[in-house]
Amino acid sequence: MKLYILKRLVGMVVVVFLVLTIAFVIVRLAPGDPAALMLGPDATPADAAELRARLGLDRPIPVQYLTFIVNALQGDLGQSLFFNRPVLSVLAERVEPTAFLALFSLAISVVIALPLGIFVAYRRGSFLDQSAVSVAMLAASVPSFWTGLVLQRYLATDLGWFPASGYGGPDATFLDRMGYLMLPSIVLGIVNSALILRFTRASMLDVLGEDYIRTARSKGMTEGRVVLRHAMKNAAIPIVTVVGLTFALLVSGAVVTERVFNIPGMGNLVVGAVLRRDYPVIQGTLVVVATLYILINLAVDLLYLVIDKRVRY
Repeated sequence: MKLYILKRLVGMVVVVFLVLTIAFVIVRLAPGDPAALMLGPDATPADAAELRARLGLDRPIPVQYLTFIVNALQGDLGQSLFFNRPVLSVLAERVEPTAFLALFSLAISVVIALPLGIFVAYRRGSFLDQSAVSVAMLAASVPSFWTGLVLQRYLATDLGWFPASGYGGPDATFLDRMGYLMLPSIVLGIVNSALILRFTRASMLDVLGEDYIRTARSKGMTEGRVVLRHAMKNAAIPIVTVVGLTFALLVSGAVVTERVFNIPGMGNLVVGAVLRRDYPVIQGTLVVVATLYILINLAVDLLYLVIDKRVRY
């Protein structure tokens, strides 16, 4: 177990190193002078030269690369050109709405998909089973921005159940801010529940056909105990895997929803950074999101040990 964790940590270091390398190369692959692109068409040659010197772009590429890697390992991902502040400071302000949006959305997805997936697998071939699969396919096919606009129109504007957009003013309390996240969380929860439902159903169908399930039934166990205690326990690993991947996708993929609901999260920040050509922010976000992916995957792998005692690393 300790050896496995050590190997995974070494692998994480290698992956983070590769991500840092990719983030470094992205700016250098941009056609033209990166400094001129960041400043825009109205910049003078003197302005571009000053920015190149400030960012260290006038130094040899190997020196730039080594400096970037060393600074990143020390927690310095550069200075935002638009905010004129350290990138980590800018990202830290945007982590809260994105993190809670992902957590709320995942909770809604699991609450919808897990019990429904178990039930329709148990009632395989029934009208409810076919309907649930069809609705799940429809939910996965409809763009999240369209679902967001429809729910925003009826639930927020017409009925007034939720705030339509934003994240509260500067004096808003924590609960007020969480209230602003409920409607976009419902949107993302509905969209992402489709994948979890289908994986839950498929995993349960595989397990319910096993011999030990028939043996448990022949011993006189109730159907509830057979399904929840025996079948669900052995079908949990694929379900946990897809839940973990869904959470990782929610952290990095809520860009459209954040734009629709005007949530000042990391997705909104990245879109603004691309439009403003704020390359340090784009680099920093790439590194942070990739690191979160790695940590979530490691957490899912370690969770296997808790779910199934037969798993050994």
